[in-house]
Amino acid sequence: MTVPFLDLTAPYTELKAELDAATQRVLASGRYLLGPENEAFEAEFAAYCGARECVSVGSGLDAIVLVLRALGIGAGDEVIVPSHTFIATWLAVAATGATPVPVEPDPLTYNVDPAALEAAVTPRTRAIVPVHLYGQPADLDAIGAVAARHGLAVVEDAAQAHGATYKGERIGARHVAAFSFYPGKNLGALGDGGAVVTGDADLAAKVRLLRNYGSTVKYHHEVKGTNSRLDELQAALLRAKLAHLDEWNARRSAVAGRYAKELAGLDDLVLPATSAWAEHVWHLYVVRTPDRAGLQDRLTAAGVHTLVHYPIAPHRSAAFGELGLATGTLPLAERFATEVLSLPMGPHLTTEQVDDVVTAVHSALAGRAAA
Repeated sequence: MTVPFLDLTAPYTELKAELDAATQRVLASGRYLLGPENEAFEAEFAAYCGARECVSVGSGLDAIVLVLRALGIGAGDEVIVPSHTFIATWLAVAATGATPVPVEPDPLTYNVDPAALEAAVTPRTRAIVPVHLYGQPADLDAIGAVAARHGLAVVEDAAQAHGATYKGERIGARHVAAFSFYPGKNLGALGDGGAVVTGDADLAAKVRLLRNYGSTVKYHHEVKGTNSRLDELQAALLRAKLAHLDEWNARRSAVAGRYAKELAGLDDLVLPATSAWAEHVWHLYVVRTPDRAGLQDRLTAAGVHTLVHYPIAPHRSAAFGELGLATGTLPLAERFATEVLSLPMGPHLTTEQVDDVVTAVHSALAGRAAA
């Protein structure tokens, strides 16, 4: 059996009637941007997250950029970011003209280490952007305490954490949070999309202004905005999928539980750790091994598809060469970039497919040991 990393046709198969109806509803309406589907999705997603406001935008990257701009962050400012994350977090900071300042992760959870934040704060620091990496919430109490001591904003990058909870609160209920609806996310559209979720009505109004050319009245432009709007079709499809998000996250958790049980104790394989105060939604199931290439090759040969999230630490990307962060500057991020491997994960993996992944991992590691 071939096990895909993620089957993006399966959600449509499961929800065909609902998704087809949503599509037909939009096509029949003649409204394609900032219409009733968008308004309804914003209200429903805000309520789901336990927040007052949701502002839909064109992508998860745009969501972070527009929040930072709405907070007045720009050239000359610094924003603290994780050293181990997808580069979009850094790109969002750079897009405002501010400088990303990386902080190393907790070696167990891979989220930014709150104990290392204080040393990164300077007089130019304006915000902290923690990432809820792989679907596990970062330690918001500890991060918030540092932010409060220094008067900093906290902007949560929740692109991988739809439905996750921190100490019983949904992500998005506490600070402003930026979500992505990229197709592979736990809540994914059939194209790009994103949203800003916040309890601050004034901040939401600023993001709404910025997303639509800096205009609330057509042809009257109050600020230099941009065009970043979630279209009506994506909003309608997301509304249909949102009703199933908790169930799909529960299925992901069951797969993660199987992996944790069946792969425990294997030599040279580090399994993900979970925090007692967090409800992980398992956007990714990421293991670590010093022989990643060998393990990945053996799994591929066995029909198990894997991916690497992420093979190049942001500070070692050519895009951020101007920061002058040489090899060895951020050793944990650099090490993880060479060791992390994402196993198949999703709500539509069958029991047989999970069995095949487990068998293939055991065989691959045994074969390496024998060699």
